[in-house]
Amino acid sequence: MHRLYVLPTLLINIVIIAVPALMTVALAFFQWDGISAPVFVGLDNFRDLWADSVFWTALGNNVIWTVIFLTVPIGMGLLAATMMLVARRGSNYFQVIYFLPVIIATAITARVWQGMIYSPVTGVTGLLQRMGLDVPNPLTQTSSALYGIAVVDLWHWWGFLCVIFFAALRQVPSEQIEAARVEGATFFQTIRYVLLPGIRPTITLMMIMTIIWSFLVFDFVYILTQGGPAFSSEVLSTFAYRSAFYDLAVGKAAAISVVISLFGLVATVFYIRAQAGEFEE
Repeated sequence: MHRLYVLPTLLINIVIIAVPALMTVALAFFQWDGISAPVFVGLDNFRDLWADSVFWTALGNNVIWTVIFLTVPIGMGLLAATMMLVARRGSNYFQVIYFLPVIIATAITARVWQGMIYSPVTGVTGLLQRMGLDVPNPLTQTSSALYGIAVVDLWHWWGFLCVIFFAALRQVPSEQIEAARVEGATFFQTIRYVLLPGIRPTITLMMIMTIIWSFLVFDFVYILTQGGPAFSSEVLSTFAYRSAFYDLAVGKAAAISVVISLFGLVATVFYIRAQAGEFEE
C-alpha cells in the first residue's frame, strides 16, 4: 500500500525524463531535420562526430571547463567556509553575501558582466583601455574567450559551494576540533586531518555534481559568445543546440546529447561506488 505513494512521482519521472531520454537515444541513430520523416542511418551520426573537428574542440573545452571548476571554486568555497567556521561571528551575513550571486538569473549575470566588466565602451575593460593599458575584451579573443566566460560562472557558482561546505563543516563534532587544538595542531593541520576528512562525502558529491554540470554548461556560453569566436568557446551543449536549430541536424544533436549523458552516467556511477566504499568503511 505504501508503494502507491511513490506512483505519482514515478509516473511524472517516466513521462518527463525517461520517455524524452529514450527518444533522444533513438534519434541519435536517425537523420532528421525536424520536419520530414526520419531516416535510419545507424552509427553514421557518431561517425560524423568522430570526424568533426568542432566536436573535438567542444569536447576539449568541456574538459578544460571541468578542470577549472573542480579546482578553483571548490578551493575557494572550502577556504571561505573554513574561515567562517573559525570566525563564527557574522557567518550568517557572509553566507547571504556569498550566496547572493547564485540567486541572480544567469542571463542577468551574463549581461551585467558583459556590459560592466568586458565592454570596451561601458565596462572596466574600456576604462583601462582609455587609461592607456592594453587590456582587450577576453570574449573577443580566441585564446581567452572560454576563460572569460569561466570567470563569470565562477563568480556565480563558488558561493553556493561555500554555503554547502559550511553547512557540512558545522556537522563535524566540535570535540574533534578541540582535541586537535589541545594536541597542538596548526590551523592547516586541523583542516587537513580533521575538517576535510569529516566532510569528504560532501566534497565527493560536489565534485561529481561539478563534473555533470560542467558537461551541461550552456547558458553563460551561449549568452556571452554563442561558442565563438571561431568556435574557441564552443562546448558540447552549444554544439548540440547549433546542430539542431541552425543546421537542422536533429539526429546529430541527439548523438551529441548521448555523449554528454555518457559523461554524466560515468560520473554518477563513480559517485555511487565511492559512497558504497564510504559505507563499507
